[in-house]
Formats: sequence, C-alpha cells, structure tokens
Amino acid sequence: MKLEGVKVLDLSVFLPGPAVSLMMADHGAEVIKIENPKSPEPTRSTQFFPWQQGGSTVMFRTTQRGKKSLTLNLKDPAAKDALLKLAAEADVFLESYRPGVMQRLGIDYDTVRAINPGIVYCSISAFGQTGSWRDRPAHDTATVAAAGILDLTRSPEGDTGPAIVGVAMADLLSSHLAFGGIVMALYRRQATGEGDYIDISMHDSVLNASPNIVGPVFGGDQAPQRLRERTHGGNAMLNVYELKDGSYIALGGGEHKFVQALFEGLGRPEFIEPVTGPAGEGHWPAIAFLREAFREKTRAEWETWFAGRDVCWMPVMDLHEAWNSPHVRDREMRVTDPDGNDHVGIPIKYRNEPGRIDFRLPELGRDSAAILRDLGYSAEAIAEMKQAGAI
Repeated sequence: MKLEGVKVLDLSVFLPGPAVSLMMADHGAEVIKIENPKSPEPTRSTQFFPWQQGGSTVMFRTTQRGKKSLTLNLKDPAAKDALLKLAAEADVFLESYRPGVMQRLGIDYDTVRAINPGIVYCSISAFGQTGSWRDRPAHDTATVAAAGILDLTRSPEGDTGPAIVGVAMADLLSSHLAFGGIVMALYRRQATGEGDYIDISMHDSVLNASPNIVGPVFGGDQAPQRLRERTHGGNAMLNVYELKDGSYIALGGGEHKFVQALFEGLGRPEFIEPVTGPAGEGHWPAIAFLREAFREKTRAEWETWFAGRDVCWMPVMDLHEAWNSPHVRDREMRVTDPDGNDHVGIPIKYRNEPGRIDFRLPELGRDSAAILRDLGYSAEAIAEMKQAGAI
C-alpha cells in the first residue's frame, strides 16, 4: 500500500487528527495512538457517544480502527523520554492540543526536530498557531460560526435563525488538508532529507472551502443577500423544494442542458432563458412556479417523471436511507467486518494499490509493552513505569 513503512505518532483526540491517521492507516502506515492512561480518547466513552456496535462506540470504531495503542502520561518524565525515543524513529508526529501545550510538555516541534530532522510534525488547532484568536477554545461549530457559514444556514427568505450543520465540517476539512500537507512533506523529504512543521487551522480550512461564496464579500464589500446569490436560494436550479408527501427534492445543477430538460418537460419553456442567467430577480418567478409544481406529486411520482430526463436532481434523504443506499454499498463506503460491525469505507480508491481496512480496534494500552520493548526497555523498567502511572 502507498504508505507502508511510514510510522505515525498520533497524540490527537476526537475527530480532526484521528481522521488523518485513519486515512494513513487505511493505506498502510503504522499508526501508534498515544493516550493518557488516566484520560484516554474521549470517543471511547459512551457518556458522550452513546451509540454502540460490537462493544465499542460507533464514533471510536469509525475513527480508530487499525491503530496501535500506547498509553503515556506525558507529565511523567519517564513517559516523555519514551515518547522522544519513539519520535526519534518516527516519520510523522500528529497532535491537536491547544497552542502552547506541546511547548509546556517539552515535546514541541523544535524539540522533536533536534533529535529527528526528518520528522513531519503536524499541529491541528481551532484557529492556528498564530493570530489574535489562537488561544480561544473552540470545536467544530464555533469555528464554522466564525467562518460565516452558520449564518448561511438561515432560510433564503431570512425568516429562520442559523442551524447546526450536523456534519463536522471544520474537523473533516482540516483533516483532509492535514493529510495532504503531511503527504507533501513526506514526498519533499525524499529530496531534502528534512521534515517540516505543518500548522493546520480548522477555521482556515472552512475559509479555504469558501471560494464560491465570497463574491459579495470580495467584490462588493458586503454580506450576501440570499435571494440574489446562486448558492443561497437565489437560483432556481440550485434549490430545495417540498413535495406533495412532505418530502423534499434538491436541484443541483444550472447548466443550460439541465434547465432546458426541466422546463421543457414541465411545459414552461419561457423560464429557460431567465434561469440560465444570473441568480436573483430573474429566477424568482421560476422558483415560485417550481414550489407549486413540485407540491403536485409525491416523491415516487417525481422519481418516475425524472427517469430518463437529463436533470441534475436527487431526493433529500435522511441519514438512514442514505447509508442504506445500494450505491453506498456498491462503492464500498459502508463496509461490514467479519463480526457484523459497520465501518465507513475508504474514499481514496487506488486501482493498482488500494487501501485495506484493518478492522481491529486498539484496546487501551494494548501495545504499550511491545512498543517499549522494541525501544529497548526491559520488562522490569516497563513494570516500574506502569507502577508509577507513567503508562
């Protein structure tokens, strides 16, 4: 697999960092998850993540498979020494603590680089290692709010307040940027022998995902007026419509061929020209028409009507329906292990060297003794560390 031979030390928790190391593990990297024995990975706990399958929380299963578990109390000098010995032979060091914590623990990039110049050290935080917000505590929802995205979840008419997005947008966007940054640094290291430090901000990652919505900000120095913007409700072909049975349909493409197929099929060709034009007032009559027209049939009836027509559309599915779609199984994005437990599949699909899921879950501290033995620790030294609470 693509990342065989790469050793990753993962000190991150929750979602952004673990999602990075999961992608690396699925493609062959050796990932060692490092946890505090007194305060382990929060997603192990059913208190905060109550849904379970096969004796594990679903959240833990879908983010931590295929990794090793090493427990280290990094406030203990012996545990810190063990981590630095491990870092001396690692390729990637991944952490998601608030800025400054790694320095206080004595395991920051400069310290690790001094013993391993080739280390690729990646820090994921809410607002980054610099800037006036760097020390503010935040998880996904707060960073999405600060990027202007929550405000966009109001109705196009502006008669509802912001809504929780549901998907951990900042967590996952930042994890994908971190993954790409790490792989780029590993590639460059082949030529230079030097690693690098990567500063990933969850907030930055959301801003980076916004080029299609910043037109009014950059071009007009103003907030978007929803009913005049193509992605906020002002485009008839990028919109959501209620159906007769209370379900919804989403139109998702405004190219001329889609517009023509829809309105000719509905017997209203006069809407083709305005709807292929800029979003805003020119679309409003068509939007009003579609709101009425779509309420005349049920979802099943509309699915029959759309069959064979070249229109970009999909029904609005709930999560249960979406994850039970035959297409999801066809693409192996929902995978069942030999014990009947579900997993999110591998989205990066190489033809010649595909990833492979290791379904095993890391029991807390399962690999501690073996990893320490490989570092040269004797059985007696390991027992002493355990007795002292270092592991």
